[in-house]
Amino acid sequence: MEPINLPGKLESLSEIGKYVMNVAKQASLDKKLAYKLRLAVDEMATNIITHGYEESGLEGNIQVEGNVETDRIVITLKDTGIPYDPTQRIFDQDLSLPLQERTEGGLGVFLAIDGVDQFLYERQENINRNTIIVKLT
Repeated sequence: MEPINLPGKLESLSEIGKYVMNVAKQASLDKKLAYKLRLAVDEMATNIITHGYEESGLEGNIQVEGNVETDRIVITLKDTGIPYDPTQRIFDQDLSLPLQERTEGGLGVFLAIDGVDQFLYERQENINRNTIIVKLT
């Protein structure tokens, strides 16, 4: 699909979600996998907006590109926020502990990465690139 370029603002999350669901529909992805894909993209986009832009005092856009290939869907998010590699975040919390006993943060990234087949991060020059892959077969 044609990429979309949206402001790095929380208001853009709805449009990003619609875009992802259109890619999933184009690929005839079943509802469960489509939900996991949307959750992963939403979590990454939210982190880009809140941590990469807002908390850092920066403004910028998020470019979202979805491609349906023979055996997979590839969604790429590009931004110019601060560098952040979600794959370096080690999630080692015991999920059986009550919420008040767990340290804050990281669960969304864990759920996003765990719910898809592959997640890749790279930074080239000023651009963060988060790539989320869901297999169709």
